[in-house]
Amino acid sequence: MSKQFDVIVIGGGPGGYVAAIRAAQLGFNVACIDEWKNEKGGPAPGGTCTNVGCIPSKALLQSSEHFEHANKHFAEHGISASDVKIDVAKMLARKDTVVKQNNDGILYLFKKNKISFFHGRGSFVKAAEGGYEIKVAGAAEESITGKQIIIATGSNARALPGTPFDEEFVLSNDGALRVGAVPKKLGLIGSGVIGLEMGSVWRRLGAEVTILEGLPTFLGAVDEQIAKEAKKAFDKQGLKIELGVKVGEIKTGKKGVSIAYTNAKGEAQSLDVDKLIVSIGRVPNTIGLNTEAVGLQLDERGAIVVDGDCKTNLPGVWAVGDVVRGPMLAHKAEEEGVAVAERIAGQHGHVNFNTIPWVIYTSPEIAWVGRTEQQLKADGVKYKAGSFPFLANGRARALGDTTGMVKMLADADTDEILGVHIVGPQASELIAEAVVAMEFKASSEDIARICHAHPSLSEATKEAALAVDKRTLNF
Repeated sequence: MSKQFDVIVIGGGPGGYVAAIRAAQLGFNVACIDEWKNEKGGPAPGGTCTNVGCIPSKALLQSSEHFEHANKHFAEHGISASDVKIDVAKMLARKDTVVKQNNDGILYLFKKNKISFFHGRGSFVKAAEGGYEIKVAGAAEESITGKQIIIATGSNARALPGTPFDEEFVLSNDGALRVGAVPKKLGLIGSGVIGLEMGSVWRRLGAEVTILEGLPTFLGAVDEQIAKEAKKAFDKQGLKIELGVKVGEIKTGKKGVSIAYTNAKGEAQSLDVDKLIVSIGRVPNTIGLNTEAVGLQLDERGAIVVDGDCKTNLPGVWAVGDVVRGPMLAHKAEEEGVAVAERIAGQHGHVNFNTIPWVIYTSPEIAWVGRTEQQLKADGVKYKAGSFPFLANGRARALGDTTGMVKMLADADTDEILGVHIVGPQASELIAEAVVAMEFKASSEDIARICHAHPSLSEATKEAALAVDKRTLNF
């Protein structure tokens, strides 16, 4: 007889493990199934985010930023550092340590909350009395039954048609995090979050980086003014970004990769690199779920179809995170996981898609929440805009990084904040104030009248709010 659970979560990434923990806190008997393995074959919960995404990339970004500061910026602080070198193997080992600490932390939380963890791949077998039978294919195959099922299986990197990932020359985000030596020439296809972050890591360490982007505009989802400011900074750093390209044949050989493409003018071009990172988006991961066994509905993209509450077409089956509609962001998955656990308990879980922040952890960082100026114009919304440059911020000057600005958009009639967009130092931290403000329907005047510490980067947010009504405190 299979083990019985109130809730079974398939997938232990941000959406899955958070859903499992919240369900356990609400008094349910919970199981979580996850198949990620570490180098020794042991469990490594945390999904793409912890293992080959958010966490390891930030570790490498931090290491490469230290290296660049030591080489290029220490001298202006009176710090002498000569013959600075990078030990890539040690940098990668630190990254792996950070990842393992997060894996172990999740396992500890499972134990603390009395969650039964199953290491293997979970898939549907059939609808059972009062729930569903789930097979766990791990070291030993077993079967468990749950009244409620939460699917949180995440997403996989999208490969170029005809050019599969070999993780030696043509790399996904996984391979990009495991490059054993600094490539002399690095190519990237796609100038999204992964492309810009990984391009920044290896550029700082000495690689000549070229990014090929098919779209005619840079960071089309970002506020246009902010995107232009970011592009200017990346160009200055030496990150070569070509827009409006059409990628053709890609050939791999013993010496690297050759990419044929046409540029924005329609001219034939070629690029030879040691490594090529492909970052053209991600696809929902439903591989091996055996959805057909129970009739679980998928859409044309392969994503699980859900309603506004993350309910699927099957009673008692829910889905969250990258495997459903909406932005593929770890924190969005977490919010959905908590909301679903609470809905199962009869509560009113809540996720506001309008206040989900976005962040690109480059230098300068780029962060935003709400609508862009171009979206407001397209929707015919009357708005006021205010911005303030970090060049005029005392804390930014002291940090030695005055790149960028804070931009605020507010309703022309009610003054409610409609969007906040930041490019500059610590934008990932500064955006939180804007998220809180928008969640509580704050006006730009509310931000302007709140006391901000001096000197601090957050003063730029206050000044942007003041600028919405053409005021300023910066004399």
